[in-house]
Amino acid sequence: MASQLVSISSTLLYVAFILYLVAMLPLATSIKSKSKKPAKIGVAMVIVGFILQVSYFILRWIAQGHAPVSNMYEFITMFAIMIVAGYLITYFYFRTNLFGLFALPISMLLMAYGSMFSREVAPLIPALQSSWLAIHVITVTLAYGILSMSAVAGLIYLLKAVPATEKSWRARFLEAIMAGIVTVIVFIGTTVVMQNVIGYQDDFLYTDKQGQNQVAEYHLPSLVNFEGAVAVENVGDNNYEQAEHFHSGINLPPIIDSQKLNTVIWSVILGAIVYGIVRLILRKRIIALLKPWSNKADLNLMDEIGYRSVIIGFPIFALGGIFFAAIWAQIAWSRFWGWDPKETWAFITFMFYTIFLHLRLNRGYEGEKSAWLAIIGFLLILFNLIAINLLVAGLHSYA
Repeated sequence: MASQLVSISSTLLYVAFILYLVAMLPLATSIKSKSKKPAKIGVAMVIVGFILQVSYFILRWIAQGHAPVSNMYEFITMFAIMIVAGYLITYFYFRTNLFGLFALPISMLLMAYGSMFSREVAPLIPALQSSWLAIHVITVTLAYGILSMSAVAGLIYLLKAVPATEKSWRARFLEAIMAGIVTVIVFIGTTVVMQNVIGYQDDFLYTDKQGQNQVAEYHLPSLVNFEGAVAVENVGDNNYEQAEHFHSGINLPPIIDSQKLNTVIWSVILGAIVYGIVRLILRKRIIALLKPWSNKADLNLMDEIGYRSVIIGFPIFALGGIFFAAIWAQIAWSRFWGWDPKETWAFITFMFYTIFLHLRLNRGYEGEKSAWLAIIGFLLILFNLIAINLLVAGLHSYA
């Protein structure tokens, strides 16, 4: 019964992804259409997709007996759900059709990224066996979803306000963000192709920071590896024998997850190549291609949405990411704060949005300055989600 519920929940998530993808068409049509019908159709599809996502969450919770927020797949999926929730709240409050064209792709990219991690239902490790798991993670992802809307508003603002052909740091930095998005798309596509289509896999036996023997599965050629790693091959029944695999010879201590870092390095390399090819084909910046979609944006409205998203999302993050997290840390590890990499970055994120609001309220950082800060804040969230979670070993490595 549990396996059936998990299977159904995964199907619902897949259908939601397809609905969001299809909804992009009527939402895009609504930007230049005088009729309100395309927008209504697009938003209706998003609402149905959101209901399916929530149904996935409920069914998976029932199937495994605890909130589905205990690993990378579940956490990222929850983040994607909250971004859609943030979009719907923004839409019904401000009635801006343009938002969906930028918010939905972010959610879909997260859903695709999350699907690359293990979706197996597994018992909770002792540190996670607490009701604070659901309270802490759901609150944090809700805050992330709301804060993401400030970044969406900021991106739309900058796409309209910054001339695409301008030779300035702001135009170059905005284009660098587009290059980063291309890299993420290439990262997801490459991993899916290499792992699920080609079936590339090199196994390496190594000793982790706890002194336990582990086997790392590489789905891209090894540019970096664990210190003392030995190439092996699975001969069945979880038995391995020494083998020959490609390895550049660069070895790193086990505090760094070399397997994930290897994927990141390949993503940057391939992303840069693909971005260069796209620029050669377009013969202009990507922001120039997106700029027409932002021409009808109301800059004052985008600025207001960005600010309101922060003043709502920031206290929720402070509650879930700092206060609730400290309570749970005391219960799980007998200390409220320990400067674990994840905790440290949560504090950095908290301080950034504190400075954001200070500059906004006391220094007049409105309009373009506020938009840049909103995007930087979102990049901090993504860095915490990807780099800190995957590359740095700590007490939160299970996430």
